[in-house]
Amino acid sequence: MFFAQYYLDCLSQASYMIADERTGQAVVVDPRRDVSEYLADAAAHGFRVIGVINTHFHADFVAGHLEMADETGAWIGYGRHAETEYPIRELAEGERISLGDVALEILETPGHTPESISVLVYERAGDEVPYGVLTGDALFIGDVGRPDLLASVGVTAEELGAMLHDSVQNKLMGLPDEVRVFPAHGAGSACGKNLSAEKQSTIGEQRATNYACAPMGRKEFVALVTAGQPAAPGYFAYDAELNRKDRARYDASAPRPLALAEFTELRAAGAIVVDARDPQEFAAGHLRGAVNVPADGRFAEQAGTVLHPAAELLVMAAQNREEEVVTRLARIGFDRVVGYLRNPEDALEALAGEVSPASRVTAAHLRTALAGERPPVVVDVRTCGEREANGFIESALHIPLGELPHRTHELPADRPLVLHCAGGHRSSIAASLLRQRGFQDVSDILGGYAAWALSASTAEPVGA
Repeated sequence: MFFAQYYLDCLSQASYMIADERTGQAVVVDPRRDVSEYLADAAAHGFRVIGVINTHFHADFVAGHLEMADETGAWIGYGRHAETEYPIRELAEGERISLGDVALEILETPGHTPESISVLVYERAGDEVPYGVLTGDALFIGDVGRPDLLASVGVTAEELGAMLHDSVQNKLMGLPDEVRVFPAHGAGSACGKNLSAEKQSTIGEQRATNYACAPMGRKEFVALVTAGQPAAPGYFAYDAELNRKDRARYDASAPRPLALAEFTELRAAGAIVVDARDPQEFAAGHLRGAVNVPADGRFAEQAGTVLHPAAELLVMAAQNREEEVVTRLARIGFDRVVGYLRNPEDALEALAGEVSPASRVTAAHLRTALAGERPPVVVDVRTCGEREANGFIESALHIPLGELPHRTHELPADRPLVLHCAGGHRSSIAASLLRQRGFQDVSDILGGYAAWALSASTAEPVGA
């Protein structure tokens, strides 16, 4: 048996290829949209990809099933409750897919979505105990899939939670302890609240350590797994629907480098500049109206949080990272990138009249300002869990970054605003979004709440 995991850190997303080395037949599970890596591996090993399985309709990325099918002629498989615009193979409980001696078996595990399935992997068709189980978003390492996302229109979180209880507590926990667990996501994903950074585990380890795998009744389980979930990024519903559609295929050559004059013309016509540079570089000088989403981080998820998929986008990035940024936008279905600049520093110099700095203040500066006659409004863009675990500035408004795009109306336009996150990354994104929407006096805290908490030991507390 050939078994490979492909892990994408930016989206905390795992996909898999399983093949029988004797027959050369392979199946790819939960592929991302840029499929060249799977194709290259298959070619290098002499495999023929006969099938592509999606464990469910993904909400956090656009899956590459259509691209894989176009390139290889493979069938596309989903759980039997899936409805799509393209032909699929409906996979039902207990169905076996033979690759030769290697075999896959379908386990229906609804709850994250109604059509969710898991895939049992048998190294030899006659084995009584599976080598492993690909659990999709039903079971993570340290957590389970959240049942409250908008991927399942018309099904409530309570209904899905009840399905998930049966899938986890009965089906998956009914497997032998030694079965390896291979989930579709890891730490950082918004598809759950407590995901581990480990890439694989076992059923036995999850039975012993995963809070949601401890024996409990349905009501207790649903209450536990629905509590404290972070705000879902705004693009999740869009991607879940896009994965049902016979959409446009990924085209790596579509976005192109732009001459400065064309870039300027498109910006003037309303295209939004996505500045993927480091927050400090952005603060030193950026094009007015640009939204800062640093490439070094959870770029795709954060871009999908603060930008709209229908918007025309122009990319500015560090030299030679422009195409990487465009690809990462395409992975979440943001295809309306009209072009990018090859040399951002020269462009900023040429457009000096359109360049502004971004205000970043120290924790000490904020303490002084809060004690003044016209104190700023502090906005905390961290998650609820971060505030509960690490503390917070007592006077701060709490609007998580995932909720900020549709809650900007709650912020006063006539007061200075100071935003903070944990360390200064997300607050730069949030502050740039507010400036892009017309707020005039916006700053963020250098070093975030960590700097504020550190300064508390050497300063008089102000409202904390």
